[in-house]
Amino acid sequence: MTNISDDNDSVISPAELSQIFTLRDGYMQKMGIELVDITKGTATVQMRVEEDHLNFNGSCHGGAIFSLADCAFGVSSNSHGVMAAGIDAHIVYQAAAYVGEILTARSQEMSRSRKIASYQIAVESDRNGLIASFTGTVYIIGKPHSSGSIE
Repeated sequence: MTNISDDNDSVISPAELSQIFTLRDGYMQKMGIELVDITKGTATVQMRVEEDHLNFNGSCHGGAIFSLADCAFGVSSNSHGVMAAGIDAHIVYQAAAYVGEILTARSQEMSRSRKIASYQIAVESDRNGLIASFTGTVYIIGKPHSSGSIE
């Protein structure tokens, strides 16, 4: 279930954006990533670590953790109702995650100008605390998101 916070100045409401992002992002669906919360400039996504997410060492693959953080980054940076595209991302891994753990990535907008915005994302485990720290920068394209047919 997605929690929604809405302001009157967005082009598309966070509720509509939540539907758009959830239905149109096949990668999030394939990875088992769920959009939990979206407000302007923030997003929370979750993923249960499954066997398919493991690397050859038996822990969650760094690419899966990066993907989770990147999804939170993408949703939060597009949460203003206009398109934004990542131009830089960096991650630091602090701990391993294992099968059955629920990973939560929370993204927070740190700054936003007319064309550039920056974000910090923390990935935490329900069992093991902080797993990774991610920072990202987007270029704000400015084209409004279209709700189109979201059925």
